[in-house]
Amino acid sequence: MRLIPYTRRSELSNRTWPESSLIDEFFNNFPWSVAARQREETWLPAVDILEKEGNLILRAELPGLDEKDIDLKLEGNVLTLKGERKLENEDKQNNYHRIERFHGAFSRSFTLPETLDFEKTSANYKNGILTISIPQKPEVRPREIPVSAK
Repeated sequence: MRLIPYTRRSELSNRTWPESSLIDEFFNNFPWSVAARQREETWLPAVDILEKEGNLILRAELPGLDEKDIDLKLEGNVLTLKGERKLENEDKQNNYHRIERFHGAFSRSFTLPETLDFEKTSANYKNGILTISIPQKPEVRPREIPVSAK
């Protein structure tokens, strides 16, 4: 039995396939293709999580949303971010050939450590970036211990 090496889709697009390239391009470049439907259904905003100056910071990319379209809930130590981005100027008159921008509903949940002070959580939304800041409890923050010689 002969093994066929796995090739990523992105690598396939760089190759020249004279027999099928025109057919593949035609069917893959229209919104009704399976790839376009999968992208629409699986949109999740990118989130960066970092520690800075005793705070846990979460930054979510949410371009094209208004702050009223963002739902942020904290239940116990689980932070849930929900929202929906609607297709701009959804005209039935226009015949789109391709839609690459993500739209639709999304939901992301993050289990946070118990060492955070959830009562002092703050959120700020500016230029399409949602920044959530949660301070650590004072007793958890590292502290320096001076060393003395006797």
